Amino acid sequence: MIEPETDNPDILALLPRLGDDDAGVRRIALIELADLEDPEGLLWLIAALASDDAAEVRAEAARLLEAWEEPDVVQALCAALADGAEPVRLAAAQSLSELKSLEAGVLILPWVEHADAFVRASALRALRELRLEAAAAPALLALQDPEATVRREAVGILGWLKHDAALPALAQLASDDPDTEVRRAATGALGLASDAGVLPALYAALGDSAWQVREEAATTLGKIGLEEAGAALVQALADDYWQVRLRAARALGRLRYREAGAELAALLGHDIANLRKEAALALGDLGDSAALPALHAAEADGDPEVRKAVRIALAQLQEVA
Repeated sequence: MIEPETDNPDILALLPRLGDDDAGVRRIALIELADLEDPEGLLWLIAALASDDAAEVRAEAARLLEAWEEPDVVQALCAALADGAEPVRLAAAQSLSELKSLEAGVLILPWVEHADAFVRASALRALRELRLEAAAAPALLALQDPEATVRREAVGILGWLKHDAALPALAQLASDDPDTEVRRAATGALGLASDAGVLPALYAALGDSAWQVREEAATTLGKIGLEEAGAALVQALADDYWQVRLRAARALGRLRYREAGAELAALLGHDIANLRKEAALALGDLGDSAALPALHAAEADGDPEVRKAVRIALAQLQEVA
């Protein structure tokens, strides 16, 4: 057991149980130690994470360290990503993803090059929302990683950073990556652009074999806000999956693409209530009075959420008039 380096009586009272032979006792003692929220207690938490014989104790220590940004804590959590027990690795990865400081990100950065794919992916995941500019270069390299989980997390970093230099590589992934989730993530990340240069990749994604990618492509086209994407989105209103149709309808509303009025009005008779609702809202956004007859007919829809959307759309059209 660690020699006492504290005069805190509450911590001293926990020491016998922190060194108990029973792993369950040690785990509960760690929880009570963390509840004290005393930085002096980090010594025992870090030691438990690094060297306790029981995986359940190490995992608990990893969970309890999530609220701390100290360098020793960050390094200990990074090291725990390579622990031999999966619960420990998962707990460490989750705690690292909760960190908020750029200083922590600097310490995590070297782990992006670790030999283990789980470590690489977890390090990238932890860096994602920190928006650390220094993470852009290793993330670009990680787009070529042999492991799909690593590539997905790298895409996330570049999207959060709005890294324009990554657009060609992201467009390539959106079209060619063998993993559905990587293609989907890359398609979404293309939304960081605001010019027509990414449209070919997004049009291709609208024809992807996986509906999840097509759905993401429709969403991203709406975010970019280029009216020239309207014709492709109108075609997506006929997709075999209603989820894709819904996102296409939403995107057309955002674009205010009036040429889609007839197709959107036809969706007011679809079996899926969520799709009818989205079509109604999109018709309101278009601001075209030609939609009034279809919307009035939909006022008697059997779903209250659809009726509410219809009322909103009619109010919008009245304002336009």
